[in-house]
Amino acid sequence: MIGLTVALAGVMVVLATGIISMAMGGRFNKRWANKLMRMRVLLQGVAVALLAAMMLLTVTPWSS
Repeated sequence: MIGLTVALAGVMVVLATGIISMAMGGRFNKRWANKLMRMRVLLQGVAVALLAAMMLLTVTPWSS
């Protein structure tokens, strides 16, 4: 649960940084736009994988 929270918070930070840098433009945006997008996609993948693992580990279909 903590890992998922950290991954989602990381996604929010990277997403906010990317949106702000894109709105402001300039050298920072040109240098970091692609790196921030890749980092966001990676963190989203980690968050989805953690969520899927949590769901698989907590659901027990054989119990009544």
